[in-house]
Amino acid sequence: MTITPEAPAESAVPEFLELEITGRCQLTCPSLCYAKAGPTEGHGSMTTDDWKRVISEAAEIGVKKVQFIGGEPTLRPDFEGLVHCALVLGLDVQVYSNVYRVRHEHWELFGHRKVSLATSYYSDVAEEHEQVTGRKGSHAATRANIIEAVRRGSPLQVGIVEVFDGQRVTEAREELLALGVGRVGTDRVRSVGRGETHEPSVSDLCGNCAKGRAAVMTDGTVTPCVLGRFLGTGNARADGLAEVFGGQMWAETAARIPPRAGACPPDDSGDCDPSNTEACEPAY
Repeated sequence: MTITPEAPAESAVPEFLELEITGRCQLTCPSLCYAKAGPTEGHGSMTTDDWKRVISEAAEIGVKKVQFIGGEPTLRPDFEGLVHCALVLGLDVQVYSNVYRVRHEHWELFGHRKVSLATSYYSDVAEEHEQVTGRKGSHAATRANIIEAVRRGSPLQVGIVEVFDGQRVTEAREELLALGVGRVGTDRVRSVGRGETHEPSVSDLCGNCAKGRAAVMTDGTVTPCVLGRFLGTGNARADGLAEVFGGQMWAETAARIPPRAGACPPDDSGDCDPSNTEACEPAY
């Protein structure tokens, strides 16, 4: 009698890890921001050494790519050092920035072959964009830096979130494509953070959280993604990533999140490919 061996269990370690390194941001996004970030918010309780340990362990356990996000990640004083730490360890890096202000040295960093850039854009009309961001002048600044990123050849993806009825989402997408942006995603505002219209639940998520992706918050809490911040599963600083992803709480939380039809792009066989994290990312 031949016994067919069981297929190995799918790894609980995500390939894509979001690192929310600060709550500080130049914008306020009064009806959108999942992190409730703003100019007066802090960087959180995770120290530089804490973040470097998380990044090192991420590389050790099999994470392939980290995303620095906030808030505005470039406002954290050790931002460049953390990015370089990830690069030295062989990780791919994405920086999710509002690109409201971009320093010269950051453009040089964004030009690294293993670094990509992501941002948000809300309308081709300044008044609508600034209605979302809560800051006058943010549309012109963001648009100009999107153009600069394209000019420099920096890998760039842009997300558009529909926040209010009548918002010029279609026109914004067409404008971005005309400017040369290669990846443009759209999404709806979700009931998390300042966008909350009801108590957040797993039904508010895109369906890909904890499936090839996870996030670490500014206090070290590990969640299925930055939008799933209400679903804590342990703490990277206190417990370590390996223990969190190998634990029962992570498994139970992942099982609670229902898949969404069409939320995850197919692979070559036509099956859902949750490891394709760039395409699965919500437009924050």
